[in-house]
Amino acid sequence: MRNYLKLLHMEIHRFRYILFALIGLTALVQMCAIAFNAIGEVNKRNAYFEQTGRAPEEFFAAMSYTRAVQETQFWFAVPVGLSIAVLVIYAFLIWYRDWFGRSTFAYRLLSLPSERRNVYFAKLTAILTFVFVLIGFQLLLMPIGRAIFAMIAPADQLQPSYIADAIFANQVFKILLPRSFAEFFVNYGLGIISLLVLFASILLERSYRWLGIVYGLAYAGFCALLMVYPLLALGRNYSAGYFYTEEAYAIQMAIDALIVVSSVWLGLHLLKKKVSV
Repeated sequence: MRNYLKLLHMEIHRFRYILFALIGLTALVQMCAIAFNAIGEVNKRNAYFEQTGRAPEEFFAAMSYTRAVQETQFWFAVPVGLSIAVLVIYAFLIWYRDWFGRSTFAYRLLSLPSERRNVYFAKLTAILTFVFVLIGFQLLLMPIGRAIFAMIAPADQLQPSYIADAIFANQVFKILLPRSFAEFFVNYGLGIISLLVLFASILLERSYRWLGIVYGLAYAGFCALLMVYPLLALGRNYSAGYFYTEEAYAIQMAIDALIVVSSVWLGLHLLKKKVSV
């Protein structure tokens, strides 16, 4: 356990600057979007008052943080999309940087007097840690954004908003922060399965080099087909009355569990027996 924690600390430490940059960019873009939206709305109401002499609330609806999040969802999506892209790229680099750095760090890493599976699980845990840190920070930003919005909007024109309503006013957050545990399990379960398949494919390439590229692509394609085909087949059979909903879910869960177990086993086996430096 101590060796695993040391390796996990090392992986998090190597990514820390990129993680801080993503956090800072997310905060800057989203909070500026909220501030500019509120300022623009206030200016529009002031212009209306100057032109007509009538109170803005007679013509405009109350200012709402939920509506502001909905109107600026593009600027919320930009840093989120960038963070996802960076994490996907780093899921490759977290392995390959050990081989292609200035020194052959992989040699020292895989020669440590501990089980190689610690390297595998440290890299896996690090990626998941980055994902949930960014999600947790996004949740933290929502009340901060509401406070900024409330500071700019006139108190007599401000409509109270709940954080949950603001979150689900944004299409991106409906995927990242689903309402139910079942949706959360499906969305992030698929992400974790994809990460495990990716790790297995990378280790196939590291084990067999050029031939390993073919093996890795074939394995990833087979897993993708295995995950998608039952959804289509069960969908047709379910509409025909062959399966109950619970049975369809059970079959899909069994297939997903099989992919998880096989990907983890394959990755650990290759790392222990096949991967060379």
